[in-house]
Amino acid sequence: MWCSLYIAGYKNKRLITKGPYSVCRNPLYLFSIIGVVGVGCATETFTFPAVFIAGFSLYYPFVIKSDEKRLAELFGSSLAEYKKRVPAFIPLLSSFDEPENYMVNPAVYSRHLLSALWFVWVVGMLEVIEGVREVGWIGYWWSLY
Repeated sequence: MWCSLYIAGYKNKRLITKGPYSVCRNPLYLFSIIGVVGVGCATETFTFPAVFIAGFSLYYPFVIKSDEKRLAELFGSSLAEYKKRVPAFIPLLSSFDEPENYMVNPAVYSRHLLSALWFVWVVGMLEVIEGVREVGWIGYWWSLY
């Protein structure tokens, strides 16, 4: 949500370089992989986190490349300078820069908030399934460890 706070309503209007975008050019994707691995770990298997990491590793480099191409068309030399200062994926915490004030569009931010809640819902459903299995109402659907 921290990333969405900064990008909501500004994505194609200006190059965001503050907050989480000051330490990593793709913080939404970084935190998404952390969240997806967390959801995978909630299955209490090794299989799902491994599959999610593999899927992310195969898919997101293309997404990042496409995003950077679009941003280069929109922001040109500003993006080139930003790319020199800020790493693509692994955060450089020493470059953290946060403004004293930041204007947020609440309607756009609310949509981002709702779209991110799927992480919470999936983990909740996994817990419900585990509870139902523990009382014996259903069997195991997967048990790959």
